[in-house]
Amino acid sequence: MTLQQLLGITLPIIQAPMAGAQGHALAAAVCNAGGLGSLPCAMLSAESLQAELEALCAVTRQPFNVNFFCHTAPEVDEAREAGWRQALAPFYREFGLDMTAIPPGVGRAPFSEAMADVLEPFRPAVVSFHFGLPSEALLARVKGWGSRVMCSATTVEEAIWLESRGVDILIAQGLEAGGHRGHFLSPDLTRQSGTFALLPQVVQAVSIPVVAAGGIADGAGIRAALALGAVGAQLGTAYLLCPESLISHLHRAALQSPAAHHTALTNLFTGRPARGIVNRLLRELGPLSDAVPAFPLATTGIGPLRAAAEKQGSGDFTPLWCGQNASGCRAMPAGDLTRQLGAGLAD
Repeated sequence: MTLQQLLGITLPIIQAPMAGAQGHALAAAVCNAGGLGSLPCAMLSAESLQAELEALCAVTRQPFNVNFFCHTAPEVDEAREAGWRQALAPFYREFGLDMTAIPPGVGRAPFSEAMADVLEPFRPAVVSFHFGLPSEALLARVKGWGSRVMCSATTVEEAIWLESRGVDILIAQGLEAGGHRGHFLSPDLTRQSGTFALLPQVVQAVSIPVVAAGGIADGAGIRAALALGAVGAQLGTAYLLCPESLISHLHRAALQSPAAHHTALTNLFTGRPARGIVNRLLRELGPLSDAVPAFPLATTGIGPLRAAAEKQGSGDFTPLWCGQNASGCRAMPAGDLTRQLGAGLAD
């Protein structure tokens, strides 16, 4: 069965959910153009989720995907927090910021019963998860109301684990992908590989449909994924310059500059490896640090620095999420881009 038949869409294209970078407008535009638009929910409260779902359903009647994180909320480690503040102290002094005013860590929350309560009346076509799966009870609840379950796998082992727990569709996320890695069985990044190395191994290892993600930016990339056994492709970075995207002008400028050719996996912004454009923070502290608090607690320490630098027109402390292939970024409506990608499948 094709992805189109499975989900009731017309193109084998999924727009990657990008928390903080988009909302319902981008998802709806992709849905209305024939792809599967995705609503990122990891940074939403229950009230915000309700509002976003209502807004999405008001502008599209097409199938859509909602995405949640499934990390374990960490306890605050005071010693680690102190070390992280020490690492950030020179930057705070430079901007004249008060380090004692850093708020306690909160950030992104994992999928919960409260979020399921909001979601259930909408019964989206797809509910996808990042960083593994929720509890068996929550997963059964999602499947019980008829949604297809989709989840990211960054290794063959993760793909097999997810299939054994009832996932309907896998996303084989290669190392090229922008934003947060979906790994959950092992934090060892050396166990992960590029999209077109990972994809055929996952396809061979499981019997459920597999979608390719990471470094795919055009019709040719989607065709290559299909040729290797994928039923579709998920693209995120390609949509970041669309007017429906919520990213800042600094992020947009970086994506259109030579800086976008140099990305790295970094845990400095959130505490978990995510791919973004290399900026001053990554250069001076190194992209990966053992001093960083556990995900998502690092966010609060970076926030004041980001705000101060952005006021000066600088993205030095901004997470400029971007995959390794930004060549598909187009400053055009997301619907037009989706249709253009679909047309590229026939080239």
